[in-house]
Amino acid sequence: MIRVVVVDDEPMVCAHLRTILGSAADIEVVAQAQDGAEAVEAVVRHRPRVVLMDLRMPGVDGLTAIERIAKLPEPPAVVALTTFDADTYVIRALRAGAAGFLVKSTPPEDLIGLVRVAADGHTVLSPEAARRLVAMSADGRRRGDDARRKTEGLTERETDVLACLGEGLSNADIAARLHLAEATVKSYVSRMLVKLDCANRTQAGLLAHEAGLVKR
Repeated sequence: MIRVVVVDDEPMVCAHLRTILGSAADIEVVAQAQDGAEAVEAVVRHRPRVVLMDLRMPGVDGLTAIERIAKLPEPPAVVALTTFDADTYVIRALRAGAAGFLVKSTPPEDLIGLVRVAADGHTVLSPEAARRLVAMSADGRRRGDDARRKTEGLTERETDVLACLGEGLSNADIAARLHLAEATVKSYVSRMLVKLDCANRTQAGLLAHEAGLVKR
């Protein structure tokens, strides 16, 4: 069972998400919160696998909550919820440790599938959305230069794996594309996260976009 905490300052949004996710047999919404402080408390109390986190809330906002949750032992995957009119804020959330983001208008059937993807430890970030985020970043050019410098120390195979992360591919998909064993891909990803000083796959995937490694 995938345990989920829903965080939004609008009760109707929480109720809507709870209804959608509750229709899936393998997902249980164990708590909901209306600000970041409540979200952190809910995570500590209920130990969910996934948190859907609104970013702009009164009191403790979503970005601060993501930073606090990332410091907890064995933190859950936190997926930022956005209306896509706050792109720079979303980028900050991803760099703070969010596992990805979803637009609030995501169709119900897609939302359920993406929560499952997040629960499995994969990136919830489409290549198109990632490109838009990087392009709209105020310091995108500087970050691009920094990203290219970071990736210069990678081997050719590590660079290939990083580009696949930028496409949001799972380890199994990367293994199939590059003709590697899945365990080998896991080793590459683990080493790259350390080399690139990335907290998770999503940060590495965003770095791949900033470095211009994702062509799709």
